[in-house]
Amino acid sequence: MSMSCLSKPGAKGLARAGVKCGLTFLAAASFLILSCSKPHSYPAPQRIGADIVIETSSLELDVPKFYTYRFQGKYVNFFVIKMPDATLSFLDACASCYPHKQGFRCEGNEVICRYCDTRYPFGKLKKGLGSCYPIRVEGRMENGKYLIPAATLESSADKF
Repeated sequence: MSMSCLSKPGAKGLARAGVKCGLTFLAAASFLILSCSKPHSYPAPQRIGADIVIETSSLELDVPKFYTYRFQGKYVNFFVIKMPDATLSFLDACASCYPHKQGFRCEGNEVICRYCDTRYPFGKLKKGLGSCYPIRVEGRMENGKYLIPAATLESSADKF
């Protein structure tokens, strides 16, 4: 005969049932908290030598593409966006909200901080206005490829 949280035996049984229900609740709450705080993970970028290499032919105009670079057990997330006049890259971390480790989401032609809901049109990303903005990652174009020094992403691992 098993004892459920709703059974009503004597005082000892009631106390045991209460402890059992409390432990079940704590286990479920812990599971939810841990599963909700799991870092976002995106496709891994290609690494050649000292650089992360992004094929710009795989990028759509004005559509950020997110990547996850694994470094020392950390998920270093970043995105690359091809714009009409340049290709740019940013950490998936906000300059002021990064301690909350929620990153950005995209809607329409904006990136939006998942923590404070600040919105940035793609056209204004280059300037990084305000206190909440994606952290710029320097990269360079070379033979149709966008290259980011892996050391640059590695030095930003503390944001994740």
